[in-house]
Amino acid sequence: MKLRPLADRVLLKPVEAEETTKSGIILSTANKEKPTVSEVVAVGPGGVIDGNEVVMTVKPGDKVVVAKYAGTEVKLDGVEYAIVRQNDILAVVE
Repeated sequence: MKLRPLADRVLLKPVEAEETTKSGIILSTANKEKPTVSEVVAVGPGGVIDGNEVVMTVKPGDKVVVAKYAGTEVKLDGVEYAIVRQNDILAVVE
């Protein structure tokens, strides 16, 4: 099965959080928060949304920072994804 986002929505796959810090400290799994960095898997076509022209500025493969509780979580074939609107994306990681 395949997911194809509609309108101004973006399909994201969370990027696994680091298990250790740069200095070598191992992080506890109990203190992990929901990751805010995700990889763009698919992008909707954009178009006219609520009377405004929406041009999609992200593309598949981009790593992005999203609002902490944004979007809808979906599980497909054992993999968790999030579907968010493009305006829920705060930044592109370069």
